[in-house]
Amino acid sequence: MTDSKSSKSESRRRWVTFGEIIGLAALLISGLGLWLSWQSSHDDKPTRVVEQKLAIPLILRGAAERDGRQLVITPVEPSHALESLTVTLAGRTTDVGSDGRLSAGDLEPALKDKKAGGDSVRKASVRIAARYVEAGTERRAIGTYVLSYRWEGGGLFGGRSLRLVELSR
Repeated sequence: MTDSKSSKSESRRRWVTFGEIIGLAALLISGLGLWLSWQSSHDDKPTRVVEQKLAIPLILRGAAERDGRQLVITPVEPSHALESLTVTLAGRTTDVGSDGRLSAGDLEPALKDKKAGGDSVRKASVRIAARYVEAGTERRAIGTYVLSYRWEGGGLFGGRSLRLVELSR
């Protein structure tokens, strides 16, 4: 009987020793992790924080000048600088350039078949492709806008002329 008691106590001692070894290993690993995190937080190098601005989509607006003979197209956002604009209306493409000045004479051939009707304001869908610069980065955008226009004049000897009203989204 004493042999079975002694074997049980030896077995328990073995388990206690095995448990202590696992505990010491866990303590060493957590201490090593703490030391590594402390070392990395005490570097002499300053932390660099970079603030990135999100790109702002290009939105254009157009206002009539010279009694509707010209439309000046500008970006709504002042941080955008136009490089080039291309306006497509009824299959005809017109290069506007970076100044954004669109002449009514450039669009008249595309709208010639829509002369019928009174002097009311009409609308046509136009596609505008733009290259612009935002925060030093060149970007491209394509969008569909609504061009408001009207036909003026007519009479015995004069023909009807196109007057641009505005450009909107």
